[in-house]
Amino acid sequence: MGIKLANITFDCENAAELAGFYAQLLELSVDKDANEHFATVGTEAGHSPTLMFLKVPDKNAGKNVVHLDLVSDDLPAQIDRAKSLGAKHIGDFDEYGITWSTLADPEGNLFDVAQG
Repeated sequence: MGIKLANITFDCENAAELAGFYAQLLELSVDKDANEHFATVGTEAGHSPTLMFLKVPDKNAGKNVVHLDLVSDDLPAQIDRAKSLGAKHIGDFDEYGITWSTLADPEGNLFDVAQG
């Protein structure tokens, strides 16, 4: 048996709230039984990998070294949508033939949305 990616895990302060942000952003639902300590997005919908959120007392300070890269055919609309959900627009980039924007979720974790 080989190895397979099961979850992308976010250390956070409030698991249910951060899961709610990503569920709305990705147009999915927070899986049932979510609470401030543990929540998932995508399991019940059959998505893989699952996004998993865990409350931790010692969240790393500074830039996260792993982040989500998302893609959209309408980058400006998705940036506006993410901001309306509580994201902060950090900056816009155009390198190597790719245009993308970096945003921060409500707890400050960075993620990118590229033009698809």
